Amino acid sequence: MAGRSPTMIVTNTPAKDLAYTNFAYCSPSDLRNFLVPGSRLAFALIGDVFIPPEDFNLALLTLELEFVKKGAKDENVDAALLSQQIRKRFINQIMTTGQRVTFEYHGNGYIFTVTQATIEGQEKSKGIERGMISADTYIVYEASKSSGIKIVNQREATSSNIFKNKEFNLQSFGIGGLSAEFADIFRRAFASRVFPAHVTSKLGIKHVKGMLLYGPPGTGKTLMARQIGTMLNGKEPKIVNGPEVLSKFVGETEKNVRDLFADAENDQRANGDQSELHIIIFDEIDAICKSRGSTRDGTGVHDSIVNQLLTKIDGVESLNNVLLIGMTNRKDLLDEALLRPGRLEVQVEISLPDENGRLQILQIHTNKMKESSFLAPDVNLEALAARTKNFSGAELEGVVKSAVSYALNRQLNMEDLTKQVDEENIKVVMDDFLNALHEVIPAFGASTDDLERCRLNGIMECGTRHDHIYQRSMLLAEQVKVSQGSPLVSFLLEGPSGSGKTAMAATIGIESDFPYVKIISAETMIGLSEPTKCAQIVKVFEDAYKSPLSVIILDDIERLLEYVAIGPRFSNLISQTLLVLLKRLPPKGKKILVIGTTSEVNFLESVGIRDAFALTYHVPTLKTEDAKKVLQKLNVFSNDDVDAAAEALNDMPIKKLYMVVEMAAQGENGGSAEAIYSGKEKINVAHFYDCLQDMVRY
Repeated sequence: MAGRSPTMIVTNTPAKDLAYTNFAYCSPSDLRNFLVPGSRLAFALIGDVFIPPEDFNLALLTLELEFVKKGAKDENVDAALLSQQIRKRFINQIMTTGQRVTFEYHGNGYIFTVTQATIEGQEKSKGIERGMISADTYIVYEASKSSGIKIVNQREATSSNIFKNKEFNLQSFGIGGLSAEFADIFRRAFASRVFPAHVTSKLGIKHVKGMLLYGPPGTGKTLMARQIGTMLNGKEPKIVNGPEVLSKFVGETEKNVRDLFADAENDQRANGDQSELHIIIFDEIDAICKSRGSTRDGTGVHDSIVNQLLTKIDGVESLNNVLLIGMTNRKDLLDEALLRPGRLEVQVEISLPDENGRLQILQIHTNKMKESSFLAPDVNLEALAARTKNFSGAELEGVVKSAVSYALNRQLNMEDLTKQVDEENIKVVMDDFLNALHEVIPAFGASTDDLERCRLNGIMECGTRHDHIYQRSMLLAEQVKVSQGSPLVSFLLEGPSGSGKTAMAATIGIESDFPYVKIISAETMIGLSEPTKCAQIVKVFEDAYKSPLSVIILDDIERLLEYVAIGPRFSNLISQTLLVLLKRLPPKGKKILVIGTTSEVNFLESVGIRDAFALTYHVPTLKTEDAKKVLQKLNVFSNDDVDAAAEALNDMPIKKLYMVVEMAAQGENGGSAEAIYSGKEKINVAHFYDCLQDMVRY
């Protein structure tokens, strides 16, 4: 040292061992000239002093190895043992990208160069990467082929870092109501990858290479697949829609499939077991992987795609660094060879969310507006979750969007759309959500409008027989809800035309409060061929199997069967379809109530359909006492005329009763119906008898 500026001269260390410690040494007598007051550093270099922050431990350290003496013989380096030595020797030392460190291992001199240094809980930095080695630092080794160093047991060096985060909050990823499904996926597809490779090799198992997410549209299959890709510490996922793979050129489609796996093949060829995980996500996989032999296009391209996929996933040169995630609404269309173990072996149904799941989804979609104080205090998400039975995740998002549209519309001036909007006044209130529920109709919900059309006159007390049938039917609906041994219950309502069978079935469907209620009637199938009708009937039952509780109403079964008394003529194809569906048990955990109505019970008995129903209830016409109760409820006759009118209506179907009362209420010259139904006037009995005679005569 000389003058005011102390300098250092590099020289040999007193002992060779000191050269491998990555420390600088100086004489104790000179140390005071280089001390920095208040710093943890022993000496200062030219420039600013660097004081390490608190959270400075390295999560990942990537080192490139080489020999100190070039041309040394080939050497196998055990990554697990080397990591123990490096953590022990360089614990609490700061490593910076580009830094070169000399060390000794098993009598050989090595140099490692830091190529990546990632701190815990942080993404890759754009600036200088550096951090402190800790006991938990995961170390990855690289070595060029010309170096003569071969890394072995790289995966056994520590536990896998397959996941970016230490814990998962599914709601932070925008996933609600799928905790149980994700737990199944994690257990089957990722649990084995978290453990070191030597554990799985000792267990004698292979990693899962593929999974299939299937279920109704809008339930979150694509969302979950995308988020799984972002959760993993692998290559950026490749997301491809099924139809995008198809090409009009011969052989091009198969090449597109091979290109999806090209990066994974090159990575595995170069790095072997050290290869990163490659994720390929197939949306709408049923578009390209249909069951072989099912298509009749003459090209055989779909069969070739299936064969190409099977070769890549589970062929002779199958890849071990690939995870294929397929998504579909139609699992039944897929080739069964794709679904066996070793291929898309993990098959998880992403079904409609339950009440707790719906609450989570609503919380996710309203979280930002709540943080911004746009959500009114009266909004009860728990009540909304209870009212949105069988809504999918996409439909719940639609409800939130619709509610927001009502709130925004209140702030707009339709006469002057350029007027400034006051953001502080924007509030989404509970009424907005209730209005949205009427606007967004769930695909797997109750067809309330169709059911209400089947009982335009409502339902009223009309005799002990009708009351008995209604009460017994509601008990059957309750049986479906609570019974463990009756997943499928069916009964048939038979009786004369117009006796109220359809209205009663619709009322049972509404009052049962089942989340899925659908009515199958001939009026929606006019002009359709027999196979198309069968397909529509089957679809209603298939949709019902996706709901925990369902009611299916088969209205006017003889019309569904195209029955004509002359011949007789009917559709055997539809008849056989109904016989199968009425006896087929729903999947585990699903329960169905089937209600049939018919005016031709003898015909149904002759073709065996009546016996397919567990019970048959006869819905009779109205007797005098029953008709009197109905007329008293309608209150359109004076007290003196009710008995006589009821006597005339003996043995009359209730639908015809309503019709003759409507005709009589119009008056002889018309225009009196409003006064009669408002209670100001009463029906003229003489005109009532004339209307009744017209109905009987014609």
